[in-house]
Amino acid sequence: MDSLIKNGLLITSKNRVTASIGIKDGLIADIYEPGEEPEATEVIDAKGLAIIPGAIDMHSHHREGSESGFEYKDTIYSSTQQCAAGGVTTSIAMPNVNPPPNSRELLKKQFAIYERDAIVDWNFNPAPTINDEIPYLAEQGIAAFKIFMVVDTGRSYPHMPGIGVHDHGRLLEIMQHCAKVNVPLMIHPHDQALMDVIEKEFWERQERDALAYAKAYAAHDGLIWETAIATILRLQRAAGCHLHILHTQTAGSVDLIRQAKANGQKVTCEINPWALFLGCDWSTIERLGSYALSYWVPEKNLPGLWEGLNDGTIDIVATDHAPHTTEEKEIGWQDGWKAHTGTPSTQFYISMLLTAAQEGQISLERAVDAISTNPARIFGIQKKGDLVPGNYADLVLVDLENEYEVKDEDVLSLTGWTPYAGRRLCGKTIRTLVRGHTVYKDGEVVGEKGFGKQAVAKYPG
Repeated sequence: MDSLIKNGLLITSKNRVTASIGIKDGLIADIYEPGEEPEATEVIDAKGLAIIPGAIDMHSHHREGSESGFEYKDTIYSSTQQCAAGGVTTSIAMPNVNPPPNSRELLKKQFAIYERDAIVDWNFNPAPTINDEIPYLAEQGIAAFKIFMVVDTGRSYPHMPGIGVHDHGRLLEIMQHCAKVNVPLMIHPHDQALMDVIEKEFWERQERDALAYAKAYAAHDGLIWETAIATILRLQRAAGCHLHILHTQTAGSVDLIRQAKANGQKVTCEINPWALFLGCDWSTIERLGSYALSYWVPEKNLPGLWEGLNDGTIDIVATDHAPHTTEEKEIGWQDGWKAHTGTPSTQFYISMLLTAAQEGQISLERAVDAISTNPARIFGIQKKGDLVPGNYADLVLVDLENEYEVKDEDVLSLTGWTPYAGRRLCGKTIRTLVRGHTVYKDGEVVGEKGFGKQAVAKYPG
């Protein structure tokens, strides 16, 4: 046996048990009851620690593309450093990089950067906006396609030409193509036509600061989100593709998705940490402004969101890691529409969810299901997501009793800040292993550039 992790509390989506894990050739060889372990070259004592399968983050923005543009925010190397520190063993990136990969040539170039620099395993969700390229892209082991349901303005960030689609006919066409190749389609739902009207009302009143921005996006109880979700759910019913809805953030959205699932539609969805833990109460928005935004989720939505996560309507939790500099956020105090939307999230999101579990908002088993087991199952990520023999030894050792304060100086993102600074969390990552190889240990990233491999997906249908 290459390695043996002894005496840990194994937590899976189904149960928790004290046991030991044997590792050979990067795979879980077997699970052993205490006292029945074989000899091993390396022995890791996990007494007092929990062991969970490494998180599979289906939604992250790594910023670095094959041409220069946004790598000052984060690179693939710095992004995967954060993954290692936070217990994310597989990170799946989105196409708003420069240039946005929507062709075989651009996807090949994007893969090459990961092969050179990634510390943890990875995959990439290209944009299916060139019909003739979709079959080729589908053959590359991708987990999903991704588009933004926004008007393609041609602006340089964040919705560059090639990844934004708002025309309903074109959306239906893309869904039909995704159905043909049997690859899920991720959509960022957003009704731009409604948003144009809502924004105009604020602007005419000379309200443009971060607080106005938050109110605009939450206007009429999430009208722009729920209208968009209702639309794409109807289009999915016509096209028959697997639709994965991003940014589930209102109780009404959960209701729409729950009904679609009850009707037998092939629909899954996710929620992001900012929708559960950041900026739900108005006092946080007032204090942090654009630093809290992604988007404002009014507090009254939280019971419905937690209910949806606990009953499985919301399938997974993904980071929506979206780093921006303090300069790109600070401008929001004067003009919220000029501030870049999103927050760095990878490094602490497992701890946030484990803290919520210890506070009784979710079970530890369901938390593991949402961050690891379900992503692997839904998107066909091979040999990952569960602590079973034959799977890759993607393991995270966490101290559930270790309470710590989140500090900006500990942030590994190139942006150097987190909106969660000052928050106390329980469930600190002690060690992270990718395919049996330690990439993070005792507060230090020890993984090497280029160790990460593509987490090949085979969509189960």
